[in-house]
Amino acid sequence: MYMFKYICKRIGLMIVTFTIIFVTCFVLVKLLPIDTSVGFGEDTSKIIAQFEARGYFDPIPEQFVRYIKRIIMDGDFGIGFQMPSYRGRPVWDVFIEKLPPTILINIYSSLFAVPIGIALGIFAALKKNKWQDHVISTAVMVFISVPSFVYASLLLYTLCFKLSLLPLSFSSFQHIIDTYPEKNFVYTPGTFNWHLYFNKEMFVSTLPAVFAMSFGSIAGYARFTRAELTEVLTSEFMLLARTKGLTKAQATTRHALRNAMVPIFPSIIGEFVSVLSGSLVIEKIFGIPGVGGLYLNAINSQDYDFFMMLSGFYLLVGLAAGLVIDLSYGVIDPRIRMGAK
Repeated sequence: MYMFKYICKRIGLMIVTFTIIFVTCFVLVKLLPIDTSVGFGEDTSKIIAQFEARGYFDPIPEQFVRYIKRIIMDGDFGIGFQMPSYRGRPVWDVFIEKLPPTILINIYSSLFAVPIGIALGIFAALKKNKWQDHVISTAVMVFISVPSFVYASLLLYTLCFKLSLLPLSFSSFQHIIDTYPEKNFVYTPGTFNWHLYFNKEMFVSTLPAVFAMSFGSIAGYARFTRAELTEVLTSEFMLLARTKGLTKAQATTRHALRNAMVPIFPSIIGEFVSVLSGSLVIEKIFGIPGVGGLYLNAINSQDYDFFMMLSGFYLLVGLAAGLVIDLSYGVIDPRIRMGAK
């Protein structure tokens, strides 16, 4: 009963938070001047007519009501206007097309970072105050302090450019189609196109971005795991377990690790929930045709419909990840009762 009330309360707060931020973003972006400039040889009057047809010059409250009505009634999130590559294309179709690479690089980076980070944290905790612990802790502080785009630049220069161990850019759909003619791959705009991503060529092209995204996560997991496990190892119940005849290895495996993982597993679950969000900077640097790069282009181009749809998407993913993390505490450890007084 307590859990049900807590879930309802959190979902209600999530809806309120989403609504406030979404409305604020809509109002602020609509206060910006509408850019009707076009490329050479294009007709400005056609662009203005398209804006007028969708009510872009109406009062902001009317635009918001019409925008929400289109989404609910027709599933219409708008069309692209400012970005030449997506001009006239439905926002939702482009979003669906860009989602697979974002999901893949985040899943690959999570699968790479989680086990390595936790293993390093456990090893550092078991070797507390020894040279192994000092080396790992120093490396962790360095990797946490350095921004991800620095790793990306170093990886591009060393592994991709100087050593040529990895490709410099993400493989294009046409390259995959040409590389595997026997599989009869077909690229269909506006769809997920999952079949184009599960091959060796595409996987190798994602590795530079995956490595760049993983370093910070590995360091974070290692630091968090070390701190939690060190605290558990020095607790009183561990001394009791040793006095009952358990060896250090048995007490650590059966009791210390289980208790230390209680606050760690929710963060892992939250990271997998947020795989949809992607990395704006990493995708831009490595040329990943994902949601992150699309969002940055939408901001730079002031493409309103793309900006609003992607802002709502990132906001929803962030709020959902926070809710799942909180709920997972009660699932992992039944002693934690969410919402109980």
